[in-house]
Amino acid sequence: MKKPENNSGSKLKVIPLGGLEQIGMNITVFEYEDSIIVVDCGISFPEEDMLGIDLCIPDVSYLVERIDKVKGYVITHGHEDHIGALPYILKQVNAPIYGTKLTMGLIDRKLEEHDMQKNVRRKVIKHGQSVNLGQFRVEFIKTNHSIADASALAIYSPAGIIIHTGDFKVDYTPVYGDAIDLQRFGELGKKGVLALMCDSTNAERQGFTKSERTIGAIFDTLFAEHPRNRIIVATFASNVDRVQQIINTAYHTGRKVVIEGRSMVNVIHTAQDLGYIQIPDNTLIDIDQLRNYPDEKTVIITTGSQGESMAALSRMAMDMHKKIFIKPNDTIIFSSSPIPGNEKAVSKVINELEMKGAQVVFQDVHVSGHACREEIKLIYSLVKPRYAIPVHGEIRHRHAQATIAEELGYDSEHILMLQTGDVLEIDEGGAAVKDHVHSGKVFVDGLGVGDVGNVVLRDRQHLAEDGIVIIVLTLEKGTGQLLAGPDIVSRGFVYVREADELLDDSAMLLQDSMEELQNKGISDWGKIKSTLRDNLSDHLWKKTRRRPMILPIIMEV
Repeated sequence: MKKPENNSGSKLKVIPLGGLEQIGMNITVFEYEDSIIVVDCGISFPEEDMLGIDLCIPDVSYLVERIDKVKGYVITHGHEDHIGALPYILKQVNAPIYGTKLTMGLIDRKLEEHDMQKNVRRKVIKHGQSVNLGQFRVEFIKTNHSIADASALAIYSPAGIIIHTGDFKVDYTPVYGDAIDLQRFGELGKKGVLALMCDSTNAERQGFTKSERTIGAIFDTLFAEHPRNRIIVATFASNVDRVQQIINTAYHTGRKVVIEGRSMVNVIHTAQDLGYIQIPDNTLIDIDQLRNYPDEKTVIITTGSQGESMAALSRMAMDMHKKIFIKPNDTIIFSSSPIPGNEKAVSKVINELEMKGAQVVFQDVHVSGHACREEIKLIYSLVKPRYAIPVHGEIRHRHAQATIAEELGYDSEHILMLQTGDVLEIDEGGAAVKDHVHSGKVFVDGLGVGDVGNVVLRDRQHLAEDGIVIIVLTLEKGTGQLLAGPDIVSRGFVYVREADELLDDSAMLLQDSMEELQNKGISDWGKIKSTLRDNLSDHLWKKTRRRPMILPIIMEV
């Protein structure tokens, strides 16, 4: 294998700031001397215990401290877990963005929503083209995924070539565009590749991932089996090829199509404007025109395939949608697989739909956008990297890819299992984790970014589990004598009407506590609050085995 030239003696630093312990929030920093490039900049969705949180973005403190080095963001494809954090992160670290046409179209929509289009430089790169960014040159390589225009990246540095696959699969018969450029992977393999950072999402699955085109025949069959039903299809908003195939089948069966769900409408309009989806004339209708057509002549393509509470399908299932109501003659097709962690939410929506008499189809109407084991082996065999760096996935997915690398002859020294925040220093002479930088999640709640931290989340969990008890008392200004209270107000702890005795006992305890404090001449508000809180907490624990949040409030008159 030919060694890349590196005359300066510097090493390339690879620093993942997200995307390694979970599905989502993908972002990786590449640093060589005075140059930094950032590959992807995605969000992750909150876990069940993150109450009130809308989404999570990566902590980029490392980039903020080195903002002068950052040459640009290089984006592999247009999924939320790869582009969703850009509007938030660009406000901290503004640098040019490079991506393919559809990817950039979706980024443009995001920047428009945040009124940032004029502030951010953007450049569309075609597959096969390269962009020079400081010490780096980045080449975009055609791949296949569940969204068009996906790219792998060949990152050229003085320390060697790194190939980052992005999310990918090998699809020889894609719905739109060309198949993955396997020839280019092979050519780079012959040049000599220092490391391969490969998608691990489906590394546990045997065989090959089916072509997206196979879904078209399944839709043809389902539509033929339900000629008298209104058909509602839930899928990922970004899966333009899937929507194309649903529209093709609808057109051939004489049905009109409604696109519903804000994110779905945005993506499809962007894809249509850029030529990535072809919709026959007079096929698409507005949602208000549904009433003009019989049910059996309509198809609704909607968001909500993951059971998201505010997505269009969930609102239909809960009778909260303003314009679409589920009927017994509806056939609802889930054209997706639940993302790990979403199974309960999906099941809940399916049950609600079934209770309304609708027929739900949720098996075998989806193919993944990620490579299975044999495709991963194919990429390794073509690229022949010196080092394997499994990325994109939970730890079990990345371990599964490590096992594949072992089967292909890689030893533990050449399989690098990184953690978020690790600083990997790598060149032709060796690779090792030399440092760890600050990383983590920043929570977005409404318009607030980062103002909800772990302490606030713990408070929310505490409130959700045990409720709150407020102690109110009034002291005389100057003397500190008790004028009124202590009174108790409770929310989410016990039902007041059925807990008179408990609250009366608690009020008596607080009265005694105040008398004792005043007899000792203690007038410090902090001491008074902590004593009342501790005494009431112990009392309530003994009586109820619960620890509500206790909030003493002192007023002075």
